Amino acid sequence: MSRRLDQLLANLGYCSRREARAWIDDGRVEVAGRVADDPGEKTAPGLVRVDGEPLDRPDGLLLLLHKPTGLVCSHDGREGPSVYGLLPPRWQRRNPPVTTIGRLDKDTSGLLLLTDRSELVHRLTSPKHKVPKIYRATLDADLPPGLGELFAGGTLVLRGETEPCAPADLRVLGPREAELTLTEGRYHQVRRMFASQGCEVLTLHRVRFGPLELGALAPGAWRELPLDTFG
Repeated sequence: MSRRLDQLLANLGYCSRREARAWIDDGRVEVAGRVADDPGEKTAPGLVRVDGEPLDRPDGLLLLLHKPTGLVCSHDGREGPSVYGLLPPRWQRRNPPVTTIGRLDKDTSGLLLLTDRSELVHRLTSPKHKVPKIYRATLDADLPPGLGELFAGGTLVLRGETEPCAPADLRVLGPREAELTLTEGRYHQVRRMFASQGCEVLTLHRVRFGPLELGALAPGAWRELPLDTFG
């Protein structure tokens, strides 16, 4: 799809539209092998070069991030340091902005997906697609008997809600450690499910999202994924 040159550079985080005009005047931008001279020229992103280099991921981004604890999934700086600060500055300036696909709270670590493709956000957070997500939790008390059956039964109603949670699979790893597989993403759902049965979650880590795992990715690190990862 053809787009205005100045708008293209601004949307990909290179510079403002006003700065784009200066870059073009300075001969830093090429279109189809020639030096650009018109900020309003409409062109395909694949034909553009800046300082001799092709545009940075003009079709969009899909990232897998190992979120550490202590960071929030918010663009509001008043909420504290965010996961977006781990990304290259240019990606932080993209429009549409890079955003998380679902959220992990400040005290939760693990696999987090980020993208600037809104259709991926809607698709992967929509309850109807039932994308499984696996969380590993450590608790302050022994797991009560019958918890697996309760979570799997699809009858648990959390405080303040009227609709029961969708069936969830509990895998016991130890007296106070378990993995929980969810296909929905309610507010603080894992913590609230365990709390409803008298167990406080001490640590929470997401180990899987759909077919994706962290592997050896270090906390705070990320890797790019193909945009067609989810088909």
